[in-house]
Amino acid sequence: MPTQLKYKRVILKLSGEALAGGQGFGIDPLVVANLAKEIKSLVDKKFEVAVVNGGGNIWRGATGANKGMDRAMADYMGMLATEINSLAMQDALEKSGVPSRVQTAIEMRQIAEPYIRRRAIRHMEKGRVVIFAGGTGNPYFSTDTTAALRAAEMEADVILMAKNGVDGVYDSDPKKNPAAKLYETLNYIDVIQQKLSVMDTTAISLCMDNKIPLVVFNIEKKGNILKAAEGKRIGTLIGGK
Repeated sequence: MPTQLKYKRVILKLSGEALAGGQGFGIDPLVVANLAKEIKSLVDKKFEVAVVNGGGNIWRGATGANKGMDRAMADYMGMLATEINSLAMQDALEKSGVPSRVQTAIEMRQIAEPYIRRRAIRHMEKGRVVIFAGGTGNPYFSTDTTAALRAAEMEADVILMAKNGVDGVYDSDPKKNPAAKLYETLNYIDVIQQKLSVMDTTAISLCMDNKIPLVVFNIEKKGNILKAAEGKRIGTLIGGK
């Protein structure tokens, strides 16, 4: 008999920087191709997968706003950055033999489907990876909040929070403090009260209200996406058992 999956439907949250690789900006096609292969390993194991990309490798709305831009305008630019990243991810997935669909919160018919909840669920049930682009379609909301919102709408079992070069959630910055302690488990309220840099308060509150667990792990270690999805002991588990 096949092994019973701890999680079945997963949302993978990738930062924009994860697509940039060592260059720190833009898109590294080789890095995206490797990520696509990691995602393929989930599809091959019959997980239902959706991806939410950040856009920080191209543009950050908060950065523009801090330098005098209108915040809403700067955030819309950030949403467009996630569209570029999502198309890059779709291209890499298709080249890896994984059928995928980009669904966008900002309508652009020539390149992506509009976000439709029931259609997204149907795609995942058919083994297609759905890539949610354009954030929530509204300024002032981060892609972390997008991941939490889409996880609730998709009735996902878990959000996989991929971090660059960090093994999970620590009590202080491990890059500055060699004695920083890695948490194996946390409650949602701990994240909020201790102001731990997992995701913004809106996003973590949405996860708490909808009882969506999160696994925070290091994406730079090969095979970690599959391990996190399989419920193996890596990184930090928030709000789960």
